[in-house]
Amino acid sequence: MSTSARKTLSMVCFIDALGWEVLRGRRFLEERLPHRRKLRSTFGFSSACVPSILSGLTPREHGHWSFFYYDPAHSPFKPLAPLGWLPGSIVDRGRVRNQISKLVKRAYGYTGYFQLYNMPFEQIGLFDYCEKKDLFRPGGLNRGENIFDLLERAGVPYHVSNWREPEDANLAAVRGDIARGEIRFAFLYMAAMDALLHQVGKESPRVDEKLAWYERALTALLEHAERHYDDVRLFVCSDHGMATVHTHIDLMARIEALGLRFDRDYAATYDSTMGRFWFKNAQARERIVAALEQEPQGRILSHEELLTLGCDFDGDQYGELIFLTNPGVIIVPSHMGLKPITGMHGYHPDDPDSDACLLSNVPPPGDPRAITDVFHLMKAEAAIR
Repeated sequence: MSTSARKTLSMVCFIDALGWEVLRGRRFLEERLPHRRKLRSTFGFSSACVPSILSGLTPREHGHWSFFYYDPAHSPFKPLAPLGWLPGSIVDRGRVRNQISKLVKRAYGYTGYFQLYNMPFEQIGLFDYCEKKDLFRPGGLNRGENIFDLLERAGVPYHVSNWREPEDANLAAVRGDIARGEIRFAFLYMAAMDALLHQVGKESPRVDEKLAWYERALTALLEHAERHYDDVRLFVCSDHGMATVHTHIDLMARIEALGLRFDRDYAATYDSTMGRFWFKNAQARERIVAALEQEPQGRILSHEELLTLGCDFDGDQYGELIFLTNPGVIIVPSHMGLKPITGMHGYHPDDPDSDACLLSNVPPPGDPRAITDVFHLMKAEAAIR
């Protein structure tokens, strides 16, 4: 067979939270994927990192960061305010929140990942949500184009997982498309590692068990692809790692003790590792800044640092002030959860536990050093100019 007629398949397998430090000391697919490198992550949670992987853009450029942002004039959630009168013992239950989230998502026609988490219903009508569209489809970003926009325009036959489905289903789906032999590029989405690491931390034997499962699954997938294609190029990447949680702080109580009134003096969201604030007057800003400066388990990020991280947003969309906890410290309770967990991400990209990974069976094109470079790798693998 001539070289020009050889069938080539490039596969990118995204494993959520498979950080460089998670792999340290573990021999995960070393023989099959000998080309291994650390990637610097994007500042933020998966809601920021995944759009950056799919587009090569910074959060400032693609417009995705933390899920909720203060925008009372355009909030779609005002009809949920009456739920704030119900007892927290009912509406703060995880199952209840999940069901309400599903109803809201269906009613508003959202196609992206949507979850109310523990945003207070009496305040949620002041906020909007950033991921209303499916990131893994053409047109999925708030601003800019993703790899699927480019694949469609270039006419490249490709497969992309349904992120809503479990890992077994996604493996079966890509195996089916590979067997038909018509695709040239595949993006496989695997999300279960993130939930496991949040639950048990990166040192747990259960992580080794899950890695062994991935190794068997991906080895079988490679062998399956090699029966249908002459050249199979596999890249395993992640968005971030996972730090072991050792300290909890109640940042919400510290701010509420100041006696300021929500939405009259200030507004705030409390993510697991960040407090994000908007101010209505100078006195509120001064008092909140003073309170945050007294918290030893974190620091206020300067505008210059946010600029460097690509997280300075027009109109301070995601916060006029960002307080970030130290690695291994989480805010409990927060608007993301009411109880402590074992592992967390969303810390500064300089923290080693934030580093992502790139593993491959061939040398990666270019010189990828950050998760945004995965986009350029995918372009090169799909032969898109």
